[in-house]
Amino acid sequence: MVDRTDTGPTSASVRRALGRAATGRALDVDEATALLAARGPELDELLRIAGELRDAGLRDAGRPGVVTYSKKVFIPLTRLCRDRCHYCTFATVPHRLPAAFLEPDEVLAIARQGAALGCKEALFTLGDRPEERWPAAREWLDQRGYDSTLDYLRACAVTVLEETGLLPHLNPGVLSWSELQRLKPVAPSMGMMLETTATRLWSEPGGPHFGSPDKEPAVRLRVLDDAGRVGVPFTTGILIGIGETPAERVDAIFAIRRSHREYGHLQEVIVQNFRAKPDTAMRGMPDAELRDLAATVAVARLLLGPKARIQAPPNLIEGEYDLLLRAGIDDWGGVSPLTPDHVNPERPWPQLDELARHTAQSGFTLRERLTVYPEYVRAGDPWLDPRLLPHVTALAEPATGLAVAAARPVGRPWQEPEEVFGGGRTDLHATIDTTGRTDDRRGDFDSVYGDWAEVAGKVRPAASGVSGQGRTGADGDLRAGLRLAADDPAALLTPRHEGAALALFGADGPALEELCRLADDVRRDTVGDDVTYVVNRNINFSNVCYVGCRFCAFAQRERDADAFRLSVEQVADRAEEAWAAGASEVCLQGGIDPKLPVTGYADLVRAIKARVPGMHVHAFSPMEIVTAAAKAGVPVREWLSMLREAGLDTIPGTAAEILDDDVRWVLTKGKLPAAAWVEVVSTAHELGIRSSSTMMYGHVDHPGQWLAHFRVLAGVQDRTGGFTEFVALPFVHTNAPIYLAGIARPGPTWRENRVVHAMSRLLLHGRIGNIQCSWVKLGDQGTVAMLNGGCNDLGGTLMEETISRMAGSGNGSARTEEQLQAIAAAAGRPARKRTTAYGHPAA
Repeated sequence: MVDRTDTGPTSASVRRALGRAATGRALDVDEATALLAARGPELDELLRIAGELRDAGLRDAGRPGVVTYSKKVFIPLTRLCRDRCHYCTFATVPHRLPAAFLEPDEVLAIARQGAALGCKEALFTLGDRPEERWPAAREWLDQRGYDSTLDYLRACAVTVLEETGLLPHLNPGVLSWSELQRLKPVAPSMGMMLETTATRLWSEPGGPHFGSPDKEPAVRLRVLDDAGRVGVPFTTGILIGIGETPAERVDAIFAIRRSHREYGHLQEVIVQNFRAKPDTAMRGMPDAELRDLAATVAVARLLLGPKARIQAPPNLIEGEYDLLLRAGIDDWGGVSPLTPDHVNPERPWPQLDELARHTAQSGFTLRERLTVYPEYVRAGDPWLDPRLLPHVTALAEPATGLAVAAARPVGRPWQEPEEVFGGGRTDLHATIDTTGRTDDRRGDFDSVYGDWAEVAGKVRPAASGVSGQGRTGADGDLRAGLRLAADDPAALLTPRHEGAALALFGADGPALEELCRLADDVRRDTVGDDVTYVVNRNINFSNVCYVGCRFCAFAQRERDADAFRLSVEQVADRAEEAWAAGASEVCLQGGIDPKLPVTGYADLVRAIKARVPGMHVHAFSPMEIVTAAAKAGVPVREWLSMLREAGLDTIPGTAAEILDDDVRWVLTKGKLPAAAWVEVVSTAHELGIRSSSTMMYGHVDHPGQWLAHFRVLAGVQDRTGGFTEFVALPFVHTNAPIYLAGIARPGPTWRENRVVHAMSRLLLHGRIGNIQCSWVKLGDQGTVAMLNGGCNDLGGTLMEETISRMAGSGNGSARTEEQLQAIAAAAGRPARKRTTAYGHPAA
């Protein structure tokens, strides 16, 4: 909470903060706020320190003394907006426009003129979701067959790529995780100004953002993080002088730093000064003072560090180029020789020759960059979709990632690269049990997962009384929980019995034995004594993945020694081998491989069905489905329908981990939000595609989150009835990055394994009848114990299992039918072969 009653920094506090900055010490909020007040010699010293830090960063980047800009055209796709920002003249009302949106030919006309002048960026700027406020926008989109503004934006971006070769930079405002996924394949970069973290400027009447739903700071911070999770090179920044306090301004910079440290995706940070405009509610507000702007730029440089790319718009600084260069900027942003700055039309961009001259007078060389910054150009994966790479590489210097100034954009097909999908260590499924993995971690361990200190700071321990143990009144809750487990187990899911459920999660000693006995009684009454299993084969068709899930030891970079991709033929071969060995099911899952063609998922299913028509195809996690649908630019429902037509039978309910986003963002970095997981499995169920359900536990989670997870699963099952089973998945820690980084615990305890399996039987009673335990993760003896504590299913023979083995599981990658039958016998129960959907196999 920012204190707005503070009288401000003293001269002594400014000097102390300068002293710390000069010696490279980290600054806290108070010290950074003090530096905003620096003026006179103190400001000069601040600028000197910031400038030297910038210079060091440019040297490290291999471009000393280079200040960049992007040569662009500005495409105002629509000036309608659902927000009501009190300083904005870009947004307007329908009757002041010839049409709600630019037509495609108008977009192309601007882009073609820009390409002829050597521009390389097409900056799409538009209002937030105007169809939700303006009927004229909704009508325009409906008439042309677009569901939303974002659908139209995506189509325009593809057209510009294919017809002109300009690189789209998209500024559509607030986007969800799914929307970022959908737009990433059509734009090398995107952006959204954070502006401020001062919620009062949005929530209080008279504030500059009052009445603007998309300007709530919490919403915009979520967008910054989601862009990082999706791997979008992203532009953001702050707007100063709109009524924020100095401390609130610094808070916004710290928020930007936190997001970038966790995801590494913020390619530039803009520090923009407010300039009052006529005909706005804030026309009487004074402009942000340029010395204040310079001090803010310098503080941003100190807080964000030498590697940050910091920009100040050159058309808003009244010719004070040298002041801003001294302050530590290293970029002038987009400058157009063709189109005006539609957001600040009263302030034209400087001519490029003038900008180069002013930059040179301050001792720097002006160089052109692309809309996507050099660091991301050179990295390629995971930042750039393969369909964009030809467009980007045609305009970029390979050595620097900067623009080839003389290059002229040329339209190119926006399509998958023509290359054979397959290769690498394709025998990993067999050699993982003999040779093992090459190393205990992938080659980019220190960078791909984000700043581990930031990640650790997001781990939230259980609140008092949520751990299940050490609760006030726990004995009473425990007794009540055991009574409910015996009489009405599903009632433990209800909020009024939460205390009893949490107490059971903490059960130990005689109470744990009683809990497991009750769970096994419920199992016997529900499904009988048969221990079921399916004869199946796991086929992991690729382990190349750049999502950066922090618990995953399976994912590899393309160039890592253990990376592999199977061709469609190789997958079909393995399915045929499995059929010959008696399997009735193949389970297909892979990494989120950027080079898997859009058609790849359906091609795999068709190839298996063509080779082995009777094989049940159980394939593709919700994460794979949602990213593939986004890559194809179609809704999840349509994508699943296409897969069903190709022959998909069921899907695994993996990628659930814990259905709590606070946990998911620690565990997975870029994986789909819990709501997206629910949407995918619910949609699949509605289409007649059933799924399993899962929970991975024993890492950075706690029983309160387990209980919430079971409630989510129960809610889906109540609506759809589509879950075939629940599978409890103990976290395998040995090679998991989040464990190697010292953040996750070393998997669940033995007590927790017994509790989770028993509680899954009780909590899901009446909803999901089959509770499966994983012999891969638990081992044979552990599996026997779970069969005696509520479980009735062993899963499958697998034939190959790579994911858990890469994580360090020591229980092998295959079991024969005879071995599974022996496990059941050790539990004193008969074994029975089943189908994927728990039916009896045909004789």
